[in-house]
Amino acid sequence: MKIAMLAPIAWRTPPRHYGPWELVTSLLTEALVARGIDVTLFATCDSITSATLSAVVPAPYAEDPAIDAKVWEFRHLAHLFERAGAFDLIHNQADFPAHAFSHLVPTPMVTTIHGFSSDRIMPMYKPYEDRVNYVAISDADRAPGLRYAATIHHGIVLDDFPFDPVGSDDLLFFGRLHPDKGALEAIDVAAATGRRLAMAGIVQDPGYADRVLARVDGRRIVFHGPVGGETRTRMLGGAAGLLHLIGFDEPFGLSVVEAMACGTPVIAFNRGSMPELIEDGVTGFLVDTVDQAIAAVDRLGEIDRRQCRAAVAARFSVERMADAYIALYRTILGG
Repeated sequence: MKIAMLAPIAWRTPPRHYGPWELVTSLLTEALVARGIDVTLFATCDSITSATLSAVVPAPYAEDPAIDAKVWEFRHLAHLFERAGAFDLIHNQADFPAHAFSHLVPTPMVTTIHGFSSDRIMPMYKPYEDRVNYVAISDADRAPGLRYAATIHHGIVLDDFPFDPVGSDDLLFFGRLHPDKGALEAIDVAAATGRRLAMAGIVQDPGYADRVLARVDGRRIVFHGPVGGETRTRMLGGAAGLLHLIGFDEPFGLSVVEAMACGTPVIAFNRGSMPELIEDGVTGFLVDTVDQAIAAVDRLGEIDRRQCRAAVAARFSVERMADAYIALYRTILGG
């Protein structure tokens, strides 16, 4: 089985700090290669992989202002589709533009839909459902009326997230500084409960970030910016709970699963995929309001941190994700 894996080009694959689509693409690629599958990764030139890297994009456009996103995205797509006949299957992780090529090559295609930015992009999905096998990353993110081949939750490498059986009294916010992620709500909860709040993430909405950073005092509310590596895992495991008070129907939540892998329970607004990720009262709490989140902080001690890790091991491992995709590939290819 020869797979062409099409990565996004906003960030390196895997990303240095932020880049959830690129991270999932990398995790799946490495897991497939470990199973002996021949994978060619189409990603930026600085990407790192054990697969065969085929790249023409000099650098990620989110990191290098000299890279024109539209120009290099078309170059990236052309680089793959001109070689489509060399592969048994194309796995697209880079949103809808690849669908425009799907009727021009005989190679079957899988698209993992990492989320819908708006209904306006649906004209690049519905007309191609007979050629492209769509995968939802949660049942909550399935668009009504669109044909899907499967729902496959993301998976992580459990060993990359050391278990912390104790944590601390501190709360954690981990995500983009954008209204969707609920940073201000997390600060409100921390202030109301008298807990220290550690925050990490990229600035995505400068105006909103200004409001957030105005409340950062460096003592009770501490902002670390984007973090990776050991700092990331230490923060994820060293908290009493992760506050994930999202302002949108999130398709998935990698930081939710990563925190639970480290033993940290999650307090999240009960919307989007959160009920698929969090077992209320077992691995965290699903709430509807800030006041309910404040009350849930006092109940974090009821959660067995070992249960959080066990749930991730059972349901959100990279092995389980890879197995599900391989089964789908075989179904599409007829065995």
